Amino acid sequence: MSESKGRVLLAYSGGLDTSCILAWLIEQGYEVIAFMADVGQEEDFEAARKKALAVGAKKFFLEDLKREFVTELIYPALQANCIYENVYLLGTSLARPIIARGMMSVAEREGCDFVSHGCTGKGNDQVRFELAFYGLKPDIKVIAPWRIPAEFYHRFAGRQALLAYAAEKKIPVQQTAAKPWSTDENLFHISYEAGILEDPDTTPPADMWKLTTDPEQAPETPQRISIEFAAGLPVKVTVPDENKVYTDGVEIFLALNALARKHGIGRIDIVENRFIGVKSRGCYESPGATILRAAHVDLEGLTLDRNVRSLRDQFVTIELSRILYNGHWFTPEREFVVSSIPASQKTVNGVVRLKLYKGNVIIEGRSSDEGLYDEKESSMDELGGFEPTDTTGFIAIESIRIKKWAQANIRKGRVTV
Repeated sequence: MSESKGRVLLAYSGGLDTSCILAWLIEQGYEVIAFMADVGQEEDFEAARKKALAVGAKKFFLEDLKREFVTELIYPALQANCIYENVYLLGTSLARPIIARGMMSVAEREGCDFVSHGCTGKGNDQVRFELAFYGLKPDIKVIAPWRIPAEFYHRFAGRQALLAYAAEKKIPVQQTAAKPWSTDENLFHISYEAGILEDPDTTPPADMWKLTTDPEQAPETPQRISIEFAAGLPVKVTVPDENKVYTDGVEIFLALNALARKHGIGRIDIVENRFIGVKSRGCYESPGATILRAAHVDLEGLTLDRNVRSLRDQFVTIELSRILYNGHWFTPEREFVVSSIPASQKTVNGVVRLKLYKGNVIIEGRSSDEGLYDEKESSMDELGGFEPTDTTGFIAIESIRIKKWAQANIRKGRVTV
């Protein structure tokens, strides 16, 4: 028997690609350990374990990372209002650092020389995973089969070649011809891409959407809830008509997911710019996250200082979103940016009341004792301590540079449009 080339920890999904990669790595002379992370996806983990061991994995590890996912990635992103290209809530990106860290922990414990994954050579995830690996363990070696020409991707040029290899290696495969797209799911969201979705003008079939009710089929009666925040984090969700209150961080997120799914909230269909430079069409369902973001953004309007909010929006929101999307979590810039979040959120305390109805999150009210909003001062029916004549001087100062600019335009004969 030939000597092993080393021990590999494989990020395993149980699907066709990673099952074939597992068999291929063994064929290449490696000892393979399969790794799965429970980040809240609806998955038959026991079936995946049996399959990995049947294909030839020496060991199988399933790590429950849901709590770390919520507290260390989801909630900081919520506090920063993270969003990519003004629409994508970064569900796939958010899970990658937690999964990579879980893999590095097992790789260290099991003495693995290599890690491997099934990410394609055109996608973002290969970058996210590998940069995370190197940020955690700089000397780790990565085997990326879909970037190895002769030995892998020329050999397995398409799905039929993988299916033939699976048959040869007696790998059980669940046929998915009726679902011609790929998915990635976690507690935060599910994504759909590839297959028929690669035509950006193809309307997704109704049965593609897994998590949320079609808004047209959602309940005719709206449901009202309230969310309480402390320092920008959700600490209590109240659902009056169900007589339920949730206070645990993970339970809050699960409860909001269930409510949003019922009311058809959180679907988007977009074309985005991948980090590697190509455009990609993706469809996403982010149910609970959509409710939380709407409530958090609204409460900041009541409780956050204008200049702090502006700086946070222009710097922290944009930069942290980019860091997450591009896979730069384990970097000095992420540490720097994230360190500013608590200072921006210390006044974001209060309660937001919401109505959930047919795909919509409707804000019905908000309250806080932070004191930045003064009802009497803001009122149009009383002075409330505000002296209107003071505005005359304010306008005079503000107009100095505008008048100079207009005078210069007139003198030069330039038309102000």
